[in-house]
Amino acid sequence: MTRITLRPIASPMPLGFFTVAIASVMTGCMQLGIFEAEARGAVALCVLPAFVLQLLVSVLAFGARDVIAATLMGVFAGSWLAYALVMFSGAAEGLRVLGVFNLAFLCFGALMTTVTRPKRALWWVLVVSLPRWAATGLSGLTGAEWLTRTSGALGILVALVAMYAAFALMLEDMRSEEVLPIGRSGPAYTAMEGGLTVQLRNLERQAGVRRTL
Repeated sequence: MTRITLRPIASPMPLGFFTVAIASVMTGCMQLGIFEAEARGAVALCVLPAFVLQLLVSVLAFGARDVIAATLMGVFAGSWLAYALVMFSGAAEGLRVLGVFNLAFLCFGALMTTVTRPKRALWWVLVVSLPRWAATGLSGLTGAEWLTRTSGALGILVALVAMYAAFALMLEDMRSEEVLPIGRSGPAYTAMEGGLTVQLRNLERQAGVRRTL
């Protein structure tokens, strides 16, 4: 007989989404010109905690056996650290380097959208983030002011979507039922709405049970 004991944890995703929202507001305001150029260091210090929080979310998501959320939040954490360090240090060609970084992040995000569609909260945050990464990358490479402003406006949009997702997930966890629509489908919907028999399907092939990863 095989016995599997799991240690349940609370969902870390609301923390992850709220962190995305707050950090996106700060960077978006910087791009929109609400803050002066001299405020870059202060903005970088405000964004830096996002690295720690999203790294925590990633670790907890790995513990919850959610590799998609864990991977996404881990890469997000790294992006906030890179942004904070470049902006705070005022490194030469920093904006151009961040431009290439954001275009690389755009490729990563495009790949992630192909696998996160059933997890609709993650999917929506990614979908609205893609044009922002594109605008940020191109503005860093070209220095076009209108692209910088566009990226800032898109950053505010990302913050709104992420905040909605976080609030919806928190309400769902508190009331044990969906309150605000998220739009799960496929395995993500089954995981929340399916019975115990469905939940245990293919258990023998899960990590920790099969011989190798």
